[in-house]
Amino acid sequence: MRNFIIDTDTASDDAVALVMALRQPDIAVKAITVVAGNVPLAPALQNALYTVELCAADAPVYAGCAKPLLRELETAQDVHGQDGLGDIGLPLYGRTPAPGHAADVLRAVIKAHAGDITLVTLGPLTNVALALLREPELARSVSHCYIMGGIGSGHGNVTPTAEFNIWVDPEAAKIVFESGMPMTMVGWDISWKYATFDARQAEEIRRIGTPLAEFVIDIQATLTEFSMTENALAGFDLPDPITMAAAIDPSIVDCREYRVDVTTGDGLERGMTVVDVLGVTKRAPQMRVATRADRAAFVDMLKRSVS
Repeated sequence: MRNFIIDTDTASDDAVALVMALRQPDIAVKAITVVAGNVPLAPALQNALYTVELCAADAPVYAGCAKPLLRELETAQDVHGQDGLGDIGLPLYGRTPAPGHAADVLRAVIKAHAGDITLVTLGPLTNVALALLREPELARSVSHCYIMGGIGSGHGNVTPTAEFNIWVDPEAAKIVFESGMPMTMVGWDISWKYATFDARQAEEIRRIGTPLAEFVIDIQATLTEFSMTENALAGFDLPDPITMAAAIDPSIVDCREYRVDVTTGDGLERGMTVVDVLGVTKRAPQMRVATRADRAAFVDMLKRSVS
């Protein structure tokens, strides 16, 4: 068994990524830590708890930071719906997370499985940064960290230069990127290129006919409309699931090692991931950056997860 921690701001694509991890027979999800991002903390918690319940899993879910380290929270509820799961009327209330703060849980679980723990981050990096601020040496105990965030090449999805997760809390991202953890960044460019589903492709998954297959497609209702009208895509895209696929099977993505810095200013420079492709800064690379993905392998993994 491989040990995973998943840090998530649970909305419609995060929930699909959770399903993929929870349904893998060789993965033990030791903790799901929740952060505010796509939606505020309270609905993000309920969405994670609902997804775990739907998968008949026993992974504990913990509440974390309700806002970025230094900034006010800005959500993506216009993208994922007010409830984060497409506003389709799911019973997303009444469930109780496990006791403990996510940053403390991250520290405890990573230390308990030092050298044998994969961390997958699907939202703003606030929880992870707080854990590292309290215990910087924690970075050496993570076997690998897969980050859905940033842009390896091309344009952003919240500004022309930034991806949402990094943009929400760039100070936290900077701490994590400079922590010394072994890291792979799966940027939004990988998602829109290799993880976009048009109506026919979405229906192909839905026709699998299981409750999970219907769930992972139905909750993309508001994301589909936003992606097509605002992001000029053919349908919805799934950045968190393709990141999870890379964590489950690293051969799904090709990577190059680069130095990647995060800008923490305001305006257009807020939350940029600056990838030093040519090595002009002469600084040692600290990040594996996904450059392409095997779409067929990703889709096959997704289908098996909901079958």
